[in-house]
Amino acid sequence: MAKYIIEGGFPLKGKVAVPGAKNAGFKLIIASLLSDEISTLSNISYIRDVISVKKIIEALGAKVAFSDDTMQISGGIKTWEVPAELGIASRASFMYLPVLLHRFKKGKVNLPVGDKIGDRPINWFLDGLKKMGAAIVENDGLVEVTAPNGLSGCNYTFPKNSHTGTEGLIMAAALASGKTKLENSAAEPEIDDLIAFLNKMGAKIRRVSERTIEIEGVVSLKGAVHKVMPDRNEVVTFGCIALGTKGDIEIENANPQVIKAFLEKVKEAGGGVEMAEGGLRIFYKGDLKSTNVETKPYPGFMTDWQSLWTALMTQNFGESTVHETIFENRFGFVPSLQKMGAKIELFSPKVTNPASFYNFDWKSESEKYPHAAKIFGPTRLKGSDLEVTDIRAGATLVFAALAAEGESSLSGIEHIERGYEDLEGRLERLGARIGKIE
Repeated sequence: MAKYIIEGGFPLKGKVAVPGAKNAGFKLIIASLLSDEISTLSNISYIRDVISVKKIIEALGAKVAFSDDTMQISGGIKTWEVPAELGIASRASFMYLPVLLHRFKKGKVNLPVGDKIGDRPINWFLDGLKKMGAAIVENDGLVEVTAPNGLSGCNYTFPKNSHTGTEGLIMAAALASGKTKLENSAAEPEIDDLIAFLNKMGAKIRRVSERTIEIEGVVSLKGAVHKVMPDRNEVVTFGCIALGTKGDIEIENANPQVIKAFLEKVKEAGGGVEMAEGGLRIFYKGDLKSTNVETKPYPGFMTDWQSLWTALMTQNFGESTVHETIFENRFGFVPSLQKMGAKIELFSPKVTNPASFYNFDWKSESEKYPHAAKIFGPTRLKGSDLEVTDIRAGATLVFAALAAEGESSLSGIEHIERGYEDLEGRLERLGARIGKIE
């Protein structure tokens, strides 16, 4: 186990590069298993989630070579079960099912686990597989899926936005017989990155409208070469750090088109945004103003950004609100910010029809969680001993510690390392006083 020791109160300035998107890279690695041929993926982050996928696909029988930011995968897998001791650590173990079904007409994986931000239901993905001809049995944390006659194309409409559900059914449909039409599918750019990679492999996939995807199944796929899109969540992380520490950071490889909702809020709050050569500059240019944010599916304000934005609002003048609509329990980081001196009140807004308004499966238990926060600023944060519980909350607490006065200690940083490569090194090069203690 390791922890960060951070001395806060110093503006961060300079240039930083963001690597390939965590939410795209490891799924592309899994998708490469749909072919026996070698695929080469570059701009891959060396993070815990990628290492976990590497271990699983090697256990399945595939070969993996990883050098610098490039991974070569040969997809000759030999078993239809993801080893339970490896699958239990994955939040996207069900993503292997399309591969296993096409290879063996059956597959067994762990039900998903992951960050403590609410349930990660896969029922829509499994419903889609059923429509494609699969039979499904769930038992004791495992799901076993069989399709003795293979998968067949179908029309499927998602009840609500599902990022990984959309990706899973795209992979399943790529080699299914016939045509599949996915409606009310997710529109996130990481999904389009997956589509681009699969099409390079020989798939026939196209997004015919913002939320409609059509897939014409093919007989086989070949290996392909692909560069993973930059991580937009890292761009937002460093953008918030620049503003919250009263700094000035140029973020290389940043694509402003995929973070428009964030940049609009930065400008509304009074932050500086400029295009820079090869990226984006975000900088503090004076007192920041309060804002109101409601998380939404793409192209809206992303749920992964809300904890960082909540922390930033503690440094803004006035009363801000953040309303989380994607996950039912994503304010677990707030007590840590309150411990540091933040003035935040959690509450549940009055919503006429929460079952249709919220993007998660609304259940009676959902009422016990607060779904919004009021943030009063600016407040002077104080260094503290903190514990990380999930990736984005971890990045948020690092940010808060950098903006705070005094020294902070962050344990549980393995959660951060699931999604950020060498975060402490890159922050140090921007002027942060941060050290990692094993």
